[in-house]
Amino acid sequence: PRLPRRRRTRLLAGAAALAVVAGAGTWTAAASGGAPAVHRTDSMVEMPGAAIDTSYFTTGGGKKRPAVLLGHGFGGSKDDVRAQAERLARDGYAVLTWSARGFGRSGGRIGLNDPDYEVKDVSRLVDWLARRPEVELDGDGDPRVGVAGASYGGAISLLAAGYDERVDAIAPQITYWNLADSLFPQGVFKKLWAGLFFTTGSADGMRPGSVPGSATAPGTATAPAPGPAPAPADAGATACGRFQPELCAMYERVAVAGKPDAEARALLETRSPSAVGDRIKVPTLIVQGQEDSLFPLDQADAMARAIAANGAPVSVDWAAGGHDGGMREAGRVEDRVAAWFDRYLKDDQGAGTGPVFRVSRSGGIDSTDGAVQLRGASGERYPGLTAGPRQFALAGREQSFANPAGGAPPALSSLPGIGGQLAALGAGLSLDFPGQYARFDSEPLAREVRITGTPTVTLNVRSTAADGSAVLFGKVYDVGPDGRQQVLPSQLVAPVRVENARQGAAVELRLPAVDHAVEAGHRLRLVVAATDLGYASPAAPATYTVSVPGSLAVPVADGVRTASAGLPAWAWGLPLGAALLAAALLGVRRTGRERAGARAGVPQPEPALADVPLEITGLTKRYAGAQDRYAVRDLSFRVEKGQVLGLLGPNGAGKTTTLRMLMGLISPDEGEIRVFGHAVRAGAPVLSRVGAFVEGAGFLPHLSGRANLELYWQATGRPAEDAHMAQALEIAGLGDALERAVRTYSQGMRQRLAIAQAMLGMPDLLILDEPTNGLDPPQIREMRDVMIRYAAGGRTVIVSSHLLSEVEQTCTHLVVMDRGRLVRAGEVAEITGGGDTLLVALAGPVDEGTVAKVAALEGVGAVTAADDGLLVRLEGATAAALIAELVRLEVPVSAVGPHRRLEDAFLTLIGGAA
Repeated sequence: PRLPRRRRTRLLAGAAALAVVAGAGTWTAAASGGAPAVHRTDSMVEMPGAAIDTSYFTTGGGKKRPAVLLGHGFGGSKDDVRAQAERLARDGYAVLTWSARGFGRSGGRIGLNDPDYEVKDVSRLVDWLARRPEVELDGDGDPRVGVAGASYGGAISLLAAGYDERVDAIAPQITYWNLADSLFPQGVFKKLWAGLFFTTGSADGMRPGSVPGSATAPGTATAPAPGPAPAPADAGATACGRFQPELCAMYERVAVAGKPDAEARALLETRSPSAVGDRIKVPTLIVQGQEDSLFPLDQADAMARAIAANGAPVSVDWAAGGHDGGMREAGRVEDRVAAWFDRYLKDDQGAGTGPVFRVSRSGGIDSTDGAVQLRGASGERYPGLTAGPRQFALAGREQSFANPAGGAPPALSSLPGIGGQLAALGAGLSLDFPGQYARFDSEPLAREVRITGTPTVTLNVRSTAADGSAVLFGKVYDVGPDGRQQVLPSQLVAPVRVENARQGAAVELRLPAVDHAVEAGHRLRLVVAATDLGYASPAAPATYTVSVPGSLAVPVADGVRTASAGLPAWAWGLPLGAALLAAALLGVRRTGRERAGARAGVPQPEPALADVPLEITGLTKRYAGAQDRYAVRDLSFRVEKGQVLGLLGPNGAGKTTTLRMLMGLISPDEGEIRVFGHAVRAGAPVLSRVGAFVEGAGFLPHLSGRANLELYWQATGRPAEDAHMAQALEIAGLGDALERAVRTYSQGMRQRLAIAQAMLGMPDLLILDEPTNGLDPPQIREMRDVMIRYAAGGRTVIVSSHLLSEVEQTCTHLVVMDRGRLVRAGEVAEITGGGDTLLVALAGPVDEGTVAKVAALEGVGAVTAADDGLLVRLEGATAAALIAELVRLEVPVSAVGPHRRLEDAFLTLIGGAA
């Protein structure tokens, strides 16, 4: 029953319920920097059926103050929130922390926030606060009190507000609204997380450790309580240790069946905040993690909508992190919780509670310490999960795939405890097994799309299972322009159970809620799989057939924007003056060159080459003092529109010299360079159609990336509208990082800014010299995407690089140089001998009979044994079909990839030339 707002004399008929038992003590925490000292009192408080370990934090003085209750995460204890408690105490609050039943040094059994035990424990603690002389009261037995906590502690804050009207404000973090929906989403058992929960509390006579990734306070690891924890008197009665028997029975029943039943759902729902959602009418700050496969963003959405419908103030904050790796914004979140309580407990009208909706977005990597930079985007209202949907057609015929016997091997999406950390670093791990999923792709995006919410799509499903059911797992990948590199946002997957599908059934698939920018030129890829490591799949083999009759609806939430960082006027003065001076000096230099060119006579344009980006004929350059050694000698080649040309050669081959001549920085001794039919000379007007990144770029570190680009363009003297700034920035994919000072950029972000600068004005010919120097693999992949996107618009890119694997994946054509001369020019496939050969790495030896069977497969031209496995040349078969056949033949495949022939071809060409 709901407790009345006045004193609960009936509930507390016996004073013994709150008697302090052995172990009480008073401690004083010294403060630094003149802050008030925090006094801490530790007490074991007797509750019905258990002694609860508590700590009470205050500072001196006789002033009345509001109180705050801080709960901890599952597997933790009151010690996990001690630092936050001390901070709030210094800010003028009376703070009470406690270890929930079954955790830390507290007795009793774990009830998953059972209203009859854990929730009533909180109400008894509120009664205790009401009798403290320093606590401000709203009435007799009614303290001014807020409740906050993360995960398990976040749920208890919601439940406390629903069951006890004396609670005045709450701040739940990374928690659940409906525990049944969290552990049994769409009727599918989340077996990995459920197993971690029940394993955590299953050992008798030991203090449970923290669940991986279940930060109790944001970013705070669970620490053991001092000294050995006493085992509760009723421990050891069941195989589930400290859990209540009904919870043990529920878990064992569902784990054996592989799917939840109605009784299991009902049990968890009665212990969920959703059961009292219509009673929660207090100001609520909801902080939810974006990398959280345990309690995803839809849980925060449900609580926000329900509480706002009750008329209470609600703010929603999608923070970086979550249960899949811990919270990464501990300080910011604690600041916001403190401000929230200042406003709604202290009635401080000047306290800034922040926007109604805020989401943290990645701003690249800090080059000084390697930390992921974050920027906040906000909206004046909470958009929900389906705001402003855009429709994307998906290509793909009806597809059939298998649910394997035993549901193994399972696909991989998220890993509790580390999945979110990998995703934040751009190194997410995801795996779908051939023959176990269907795939549907969109067309390349014409412009960047920011997904903010839950994409949805309708599926038509048929199943051969005996009961006609199917369990499917949906995910949307962000696929790069090359079609091979794909990223699973936040490493999240959405399950759905489909019933009565033997004759076909339609089902709406609600995909994971994320905030993720898909760059221009990328595709959206919907994958519908039969298995996933984190969930239980049917053990019986079956075939599922899936088609997509409509479009993928993607929410974009246009009202949520990242604020631009403004610059003070003084920041423009010195750099602008320097830029103008440099432009003036450059003009003087070019004027001299133009006069020299006029004296020498400039060749007339060649109309037949007006549409040819570049033609080099007989180019020769020998530096002074080099005698007979040529940097470039008799070089000739031609580049067409839409090509990405790789300029290859060992050190000293003449690549950079060639590029410098192409840009008019140095003059050739002999030969000619024509760009769109115009001869290249220093200061030639046609060079305005050429953008270049050679030998690095210099930026003003105290200015933002955007300000640097604007200053550069101003120095050219060309009209601002000719810069096509937005188009260049969209292709470069810098996102929110544009508004940050360049000194905070990683090497990869500086490289992309330099390329964005080269792309200003959208030149028809883009020249890049070693653009991937100093970049890590994810940054190299991003740079590759930039080049492919740029050429896809009908422009031309010339790139010089030592990374042969990147050239092979990026370029359409090659020019190979050695010692200043042309060795070979042509298409990549022509020079490498084609891209139809795969290298199949094997986990063990394979006999000649198996090799013969592989060679006899339809669509396979030839099979050759190699040191690392098999070289398979395809003649019509696809890589996916080959893998499926190899699995059927029980070939021990460990990896499959293209046979990287460019390295062999390059070394052969250079060796021959030498």
